[in-house]
Amino acid sequence: MTERAKITGSIYSNDFFEKKQELGLAELKSLSSKNEPQYFWEKCLVIIKDNVSQSVFRTWFEPIKAIRLEGKELVITVPSQFFFEWIEEHYYDLLKASLHKVLGADSRLLYEVMVDSSDSKQKKKSIKIPAFRYAPSTQQPVLPFSQADTSKNEFQTFLHPRFTLENFIVGDSNQLAHSAANAVASKPGGTKFNPLFIYGGSGMGKTHLAQAIGNHIIRKNPKVRVLYTVSERFTMEFVDALKNQKMNDFINFYRGIDVLIIEDIQFFAGKEKTQDNFFHTFNALLQAGKQIILTSDKPPRELKDVNERLISRFQWGLTVDIQAPDLELRMAILKRKCDDEGIEIPDEIVEYLARNVTNNIRELEGAFISLLAKVTLDQREMSLDLAKESLYGLGLCEQRKITLEDIMKLVTDFYDIPVEQVLSKSRKHEIVLARQMSMYLSKYFTTHSLKVIGEFFGNRDHSTVLHAYTAIENYLSTDKKVKLTFENFMNELKKRI
Repeated sequence: MTERAKITGSIYSNDFFEKKQELGLAELKSLSSKNEPQYFWEKCLVIIKDNVSQSVFRTWFEPIKAIRLEGKELVITVPSQFFFEWIEEHYYDLLKASLHKVLGADSRLLYEVMVDSSDSKQKKKSIKIPAFRYAPSTQQPVLPFSQADTSKNEFQTFLHPRFTLENFIVGDSNQLAHSAANAVASKPGGTKFNPLFIYGGSGMGKTHLAQAIGNHIIRKNPKVRVLYTVSERFTMEFVDALKNQKMNDFINFYRGIDVLIIEDIQFFAGKEKTQDNFFHTFNALLQAGKQIILTSDKPPRELKDVNERLISRFQWGLTVDIQAPDLELRMAILKRKCDDEGIEIPDEIVEYLARNVTNNIRELEGAFISLLAKVTLDQREMSLDLAKESLYGLGLCEQRKITLEDIMKLVTDFYDIPVEQVLSKSRKHEIVLARQMSMYLSKYFTTHSLKVIGEFFGNRDHSTVLHAYTAIENYLSTDKKVKLTFENFMNELKKRI
């Protein structure tokens, strides 16, 4: 008997945030003392929200609800197995760090997934799955240089295999960076592009390109020592090496690397001892003909609180930028995502997403995932309306406001009645119906008061608008023709939102 994941309908809301604002300090302490699970989960969410985009938070963390806290074991519900697997794969580190920060290093997290059998006679049940069972392959130890065996055959690169040069979508905004990456990947340390310094805003594709270089080099020669890390990790390792008196191990490890990829080099700012150590590591690698690849959110000359001698060395090779993707590139990226997921999305939906999500690629992919989640988890039909709803829900586009003028024009055009007659005191049936329909739709689609609506439609008072609302409600239950016309108006106005 097969089982399938099912959404329970218990969707997380902002009620608890609002509740906290209303509670006093004593009441918050009371919540804490009672081990209220949602209280501790909210504290985790505060940390999580600071480390992910708004779209990611709303899609993957808001639906989660804490239901039990047994000692140091927090139980949370997720809509489906798919949801659980996605969270574990993409946010393992963040979720684990947040939980340990709030409940301590010995705390445990347990997922509860609601399932039901294909046999409708069986009751719904839940399955429990422990969190943090499998560390991601890119989980990097604090001291990689202290491993017992650092032979080339066992050397960990911490590269993600999904980042390749082949699946990097090229457009005008990133063509130069892609060409430089290809040159470096083909001949690491053997071109004038050393170091290769790639800069651009968050979510533009720097990580993809930097890791793709490393993956290409490894495929060509598995014995090459390629290391991918981030500047903060480098700093942590340096500090730990000092603390544990392992500086020789640290120095030998990094100077023995063939291709060093360091992301977000801007976070070296203000860390003078780290910068000094990296300066000597940088020189040693370049003198040995090794390849260095760096990424940043800004070009070298704009880095703040970074030693001038480091900045000058960052500029020795090639500095390239990745700019915001244009419409065509955004559409191409979405179509590639569709191919990767094995799904078909109408071109009008692809274009709508691409036109409305313009900041960066990561946000665009987040919007795509959110739409896909609504289709797969909520079992809803893929449509342009669903795409609009998804983007509006993520705060990625503003909901267009329907105006009283919009409604007036739509209704009068349909009934072929001049606006002046609708605004007049005429009591002809067709004119009254058009006026009442306009008022009803105005109350539904706008936030205007009854007084404002009445004044707009011929200086009438609010009681006239209420009467119009009641009249249309009666029509909808007794007159099929009026009901069909009303539904057409509703559909048309919803398209304009």
